[in-house]
Amino acid sequence: MITLLIGKKGSGKTKKLIDHANEAVEKSNGNVVVIEKGLKLTYDISHNARLIDVDAYGIQGKDALFGFLSGICAGNYDVTDMFLDSTLKIIGNDMEALEKFVLQADELMKKEDVSLTISVSAAEEEIPESIMKITSKI
Repeated sequence: MITLLIGKKGSGKTKKLIDHANEAVEKSNGNVVVIEKGLKLTYDISHNARLIDVDAYGIQGKDALFGFLSGICAGNYDVTDMFLDSTLKIIGNDMEALEKFVLQADELMKKEDVSLTISVSAAEEEIPESIMKITSKI
């Protein structure tokens, strides 16, 4: 299942992501993974979550990001929740790429039984309809 946190810059998406990630850590019987661009969440995310900076691994673009998520699932059978901050910064501020990434990620998350929450810095009307149909919204 994929959940979207949608809103323009400064609308509180990252704060909501932090709250939901920390809540997931409390409820999960497995691992919670938080993926960010840069090291800005270090002191906000519970130390029980796995915090990963994509910049440390050179992840850029939708294909690299999808491969990274796939690798996390392949290497950790007990991941229950993933949180992805700054999605458009990672994939390149491209709605078509976002659409392709979300469709691929949706299949992966269903197969692996992992909940994925994605923050997207955009107005809701900018999000492709195909994404809105298969995701829930916070």
